Amino acid sequence: MSPAAAPAVDATEIRRRTRELLAAHPPATTERTDFLKARFDAGLAWVHYPVGLGGLDAPRSLQQAVDAELAAADAPDNDPRRIGIGLGMAAPTILGFGTDEQKQRFLRPLWVGEEVWCQLFSEPGAGSDLAALATRAFRDGDDWVVDGQKVWTSSAHVARWAILIARTDPDLPKHRGISYFICDMTDPGVDVRPLRQITGEAEFNEVFLSGVRIPDSHRLGPVGEGWKVAQTTLMNERVSIGGSRIPREGGMIGPVSQTWRNRPDLRTHDTHQRLLTLWVEAEVARLTGERLRQQLVAGQPGPEGSGMKLAFARLNQEISGLEVELLGDEGLLYGDWTMVRPELVDFTGRDAGYRYLRSKGNSIEGGTSEVLLNIVAERVLGLPSEPRNDKDVAWKDLSR
Repeated sequence: MSPAAAPAVDATEIRRRTRELLAAHPPATTERTDFLKARFDAGLAWVHYPVGLGGLDAPRSLQQAVDAELAAADAPDNDPRRIGIGLGMAAPTILGFGTDEQKQRFLRPLWVGEEVWCQLFSEPGAGSDLAALATRAFRDGDDWVVDGQKVWTSSAHVARWAILIARTDPDLPKHRGISYFICDMTDPGVDVRPLRQITGEAEFNEVFLSGVRIPDSHRLGPVGEGWKVAQTTLMNERVSIGGSRIPREGGMIGPVSQTWRNRPDLRTHDTHQRLLTLWVEAEVARLTGERLRQQLVAGQPGPEGSGMKLAFARLNQEISGLEVELLGDEGLLYGDWTMVRPELVDFTGRDAGYRYLRSKGNSIEGGTSEVLLNIVAERVLGLPSEPRNDKDVAWKDLSR
């Protein structure tokens, strides 16, 4: 059925379609992947996406009705924490800039979770100035050949595909000589190496690209306009990190609140006051995130997501610090320093020491807090931009 032929969809129709899905594919007797594929094909994956791409061209707000029906039926989900980069960053970018062939090829296995994605953006030589990236891509017939290094790449060790930005014209200023690609992580020129973190794990990776060949059919957007495409990825990334839907006392505030209730022997007047303050701030952030998601119904995310991601990082670090302090000597214990390469981050299912150490990365990943402060200042508050002397200088002539 073409999008033009799709009937109008309201909450009643959404619930009817969801119940039809459950009747045709009972969760108790249907293999998980088969159920998820059927859900995608029924347009109930992300209802605001086009018909044929997992959606029904319906208002984004109706997704809640689908999720409620499926949760009541104990239907399986697609393990969104494991495939968060694909769902939150790759999918909206492919939808916004991909060809029809790219959308058909990538969105279904991405949503079902058959193919994990990672993000090849950050580089060791570019710091927080992503547009200064040095990874090069040059045209060779119908392919692009990529050489360079990326760093802090979550899920690279399990990813099938990556979203990648590379410099295709060093003679242009840094923001204008970048192109955006879909990279096959199984290419023999891709070398993924673990980066062991302060937690003891190697959740992140560094990725070396040596003669990696990417067909031009895997380019997203026009040549040289990768920075524009990347902005869609980055805005969605910040919303997915800082604005995810959680219940009251969800996230980091939950464990410390539970400790406070269960361990009256640990309480002091000072920690009581600090917990109350942080609880209120966490609730304000949760409700602000809910409002942000409602705004998304009208279009793509804007710079407000940067503010949410800023709050997410600060609150996680302050809350985890309070939890360690509240626990006293117990807070110094750490469960396991074994070097593992996890497939996902579990903030609430680990001990307080893990939460405290892992939250240090929240102000770096998904855009450093310093960069996000500039975005909020300039694009939300309308303050003057910082003076820059590199906007019209060819990338090859910049000091590095």
